[in-house]
Amino acid sequence: MANPKKSALGRGLSALLENVETDITTAHGASHSPTAGSVAEVLISQIEANPFQPRTRFENNALDELAESIRQHGIIQPVTLRKMGNDKYQLISGERRFRASQLAGLNTIPAYVRVANDQTMLEMALVENIQREDLNPIEVAISYKRLIDECDLTHEGLSEKVSKSRSNITNFLRLLKLPAEIQMALSKGIITMGHARALISVDDQKQQLEIFERIIDEVLSVRDVENLARKAKRSMVEPGELNQKKEYYKDAKFAISQGLNARVDLKFLPKGNGKITIDFTNEHDLNRLLLLLQGPNQNYTY
Repeated sequence: MANPKKSALGRGLSALLENVETDITTAHGASHSPTAGSVAEVLISQIEANPFQPRTRFENNALDELAESIRQHGIIQPVTLRKMGNDKYQLISGERRFRASQLAGLNTIPAYVRVANDQTMLEMALVENIQREDLNPIEVAISYKRLIDECDLTHEGLSEKVSKSRSNITNFLRLLKLPAEIQMALSKGIITMGHARALISVDDQKQQLEIFERIIDEVLSVRDVENLARKAKRSMVEPGELNQKKEYYKDAKFAISQGLNARVDLKFLPKGNGKITIDFTNEHDLNRLLLLLQGPNQNYTY
């Protein structure tokens, strides 16, 4: 009797694998052949990577930790393979487990073995990664887009596949409309999903980039960006206004630096406040700056 599929596979992938026609079944009692729903031990040397793998970056530290866990406890969740013929298999899902098993020095790996065409294989890989992997928001968005474009899924069909609401899917897809610089920052964790969602609400791409630069320069919170986005939507931020302020800040910084004959840094905060940092080279230079700031009648000589 076939073993029930493990719930850890996720609802989306389990639904894909429920069709017994995609399983390699026992060939007339051949005990070495995997049966529908069963797990087989497959030589790692016979497995090829999945060309449709949507994730291209894997953290080395995380792989090392998983490899150590596999050495101690084995593989809890089997990978899923596609039978290629000539004793060759191709990964459908589970590339992290596959790579970590190689690092752990295993010769074989437990696997569900399926027969799948390229479109089904791509769909399985994308759904499995969305459900199981720690993808960054841009990788998730790209996976959603590929499922819609390459697997001919509607938003409603995709929602059912990945067990996510249609609004969740729409929010991720909208990330792909952001300028490339913002998408890159989001994928690297420089800004958060909250920052990106606030930027999406700004229609003008130039304003998006201007606010994005302020996020980086002024370390703005998500709420700060939401306020700026609302202000932009109300047309209170006229085109070029942010650039004009930048020029004013630059001129102010130059004037203070010239007046004190010292290196000066200005940091402006979202509420209009800020801070000035003045560099000095030694105690004599500090005393000179104090005299300039407080007036000639003060004496701060140490």
